Amino acid sequence: MATYGVVLITASSQSEAETIAHRLLQGKLAACVTILPVQSIYIWQDSLHNDPEWQLIVKTDLDQFDALAATVKTVHSYDVPEIIALPVVAGFQPYLDWIGAQVSQHD
Repeated sequence: MATYGVVLITASSQSEAETIAHRLLQGKLAACVTILPVQSIYIWQDSLHNDPEWQLIVKTDLDQFDALAATVKTVHSYDVPEIIALPVVAGFQPYLDWIGAQVSQHD
């Protein structure tokens, strides 16, 4: 049985976010990717940063998380990209079925 969820990824530019989204969709690792401009404030290497970024919200089967994360890492510009998963605890079953139909099983 599939474990549906969303994966959050930030990217440095709209172009990078779109490249990541296309790779995930072409690899059948995601059913849908929503991309939004965001402002991130964080500590990196002991310095405070306040940067524009692009947030990807990836709808997927979390059983594919390892393959998804490996794919993101191959094209991401950050040394340590945000790639975190959140489970879907409830959802409209026809939508969840659609996610399952879009995401292939990878071993």
